[in-house]
Amino acid sequence: MNYLRTAVLLAALTGLFLAVGFLIGGEAGMAIALALAIATNAFAYWNADKLILRLYRAREIDRAAAPTFYGTVEQLARNAGLPMPRVYLVENEQPNAFATGRNPENAAVAATTGLLKRLSADEVAGVMAHELAHVRNRDTLIMTVTATIAGAVSMLANFAFFFGGNRNNPLGIVGVILVAVLAPLAAFLVQSAISRSREFSADAIGAEISGRPLWLASALEKIHMAAGQIDNRDAEANPATAHLFIINPLHTHRIDSLFSTHPSTAARIARLRRIAQEMGQDGGPWG
Repeated sequence: MNYLRTAVLLAALTGLFLAVGFLIGGEAGMAIALALAIATNAFAYWNADKLILRLYRAREIDRAAAPTFYGTVEQLARNAGLPMPRVYLVENEQPNAFATGRNPENAAVAATTGLLKRLSADEVAGVMAHELAHVRNRDTLIMTVTATIAGAVSMLANFAFFFGGNRNNPLGIVGVILVAVLAPLAAFLVQSAISRSREFSADAIGAEISGRPLWLASALEKIHMAAGQIDNRDAEANPATAHLFIINPLHTHRIDSLFSTHPSTAARIARLRRIAQEMGQDGGPWG
């Protein structure tokens, strides 16, 4: 069901992008929008992982640099039936993590130093299992594509606002104004819906990979509390990357709503508790 929903939302986002192109420049504008979408996504496909890792100044590590953390990722990758991803550390006190890469053969997982410092080894394992679930689901590619198209929609809408767009469209100048105002909002809502859907799926598959859903549940609670108190300045400066993290790194995620890139942490923990019960793991608050 999650895959069908994601496909429908991606189709809606692409349709919105082409509609914006049409309202700005008619059929020629739609053709240009399609060419732009293909070009931007081709660039993102090959380079998004490098750009994200560079943006957060992530440092690649090996077994010698962080034997416990590296070994945890290695074991979880085996559990998941995945090739060993590249492993990175990000110097940041906010506990958080993300995955990137166009496919499992070219994947990378990254954790902040705050994550390793503030969480137990079991909780770190739960988090990294979640990130490997994103890799196995190819969510990293999906989220790159959605972010790229959403950004391009906003760019086209700004173009319409400043240059007037195609006033011969069926809605005239009203259509141009609606594009400039509503298209970026609609693109963001679709992007957020896709992000929320993929997080729930990665939680469930991550629980399967680690075999202990409550490890991730406990980690989510700790990360959520810390993220509300500790700044992630790189993420605040680049909010378009917020959806990549296991918990929203920004300080604007107080409620679970249409405008959130992540489901509420409470909802995610509740689902993980149900999975743990189904697995017969009821030993204490976090198993």
